[in-house]
Amino acid sequence: MIKINSSEITPINLYQSRRRFMVGIGALLASSAALAACGGQQAPLPTVALESTPPGTDSATPPAPSTTPGPLDDELTAHDAVTNYVNFYEFTTNKEGVAALARDFITSPWAVEVGGLVNNPKTFNLENLSKFEQEERVYRMRCVEAWSMVIPWTGFPLSKLLQEVEPTSQAQYVRFETLYDPDQMPGQKGASFPWPYVEGLRLDEAMHDLTILATGLYGESLLPQNGAPVRLVAPWKYGFKSLKSIVKIDLVAEMPTSLWMAFGPSEYGFWANVNPAVPHPRWSQATERRIGENGRRETLLFNGYAEQVAHLYPDPDRKEWYF
Repeated sequence: MIKINSSEITPINLYQSRRRFMVGIGALLASSAALAACGGQQAPLPTVALESTPPGTDSATPPAPSTTPGPLDDELTAHDAVTNYVNFYEFTTNKEGVAALARDFITSPWAVEVGGLVNNPKTFNLENLSKFEQEERVYRMRCVEAWSMVIPWTGFPLSKLLQEVEPTSQAQYVRFETLYDPDQMPGQKGASFPWPYVEGLRLDEAMHDLTILATGLYGESLLPQNGAPVRLVAPWKYGFKSLKSIVKIDLVAEMPTSLWMAFGPSEYGFWANVNPAVPHPRWSQATERRIGENGRRETLLFNGYAEQVAHLYPDPDRKEWYF
């Protein structure tokens, strides 16, 4: 197991005064909800501009980017912003409209089917997932749209789940799939995207200790708008790689085609590793707007996790590794 350096984790005293961390998935087992019925919207490619001032953000004129955004300067993003300013196109392209549309999303019962090139395919329900030891991880999240957050997650390493299904020697990639349910997810009623949402990781990326399946944040179970009941978090990659509300995981031999690769092949590839020196085709990635701060800060290579993951990409000049 690769140890996460303490310098990459927000000190505990920054968030102890909030609520005590709980195991995120425990409350899910006792929860129930009603079905939502909402209208759909068309979904454009993401843009770099913030649509409006998100919760927890000061609208003052931003100063110049900081040149020394040290790891311990990473204070948590306000809970209100994390839970009310989100991209979840299965519901809507309006970041501040997701929470309302997802309020009655049914997250229990739930099952995650894991198969493909494995010796021991399994289907994990919420009770099965709760058996994995839950950990507290504070990670930076960098959106491809050039805004960012710092989020305290509860979850467990994806490697623990994959070890249970025993990938075969032919398995090279992991393909993830989000729930397809237009009756609950009105954004899926539109024809803009090739639903369901599919993403993928190389097997060694999926097995890396930084990669987790999150079941909660801020000491609470995941809310529907944040990807309940279980979502992927790979913090050195742009946020769209970390898909939400997972129902299927397959081990495969060939690189899977993600939703964004299929929808915008001229702008999005498979890797999506954060690199400030590699611009998106329509905007720079050199700086980012940290939600809750007044200005912009310099984006860090691999979102600040280069020490842990750079060895996975031995040729840094391969531009396709970043988009």
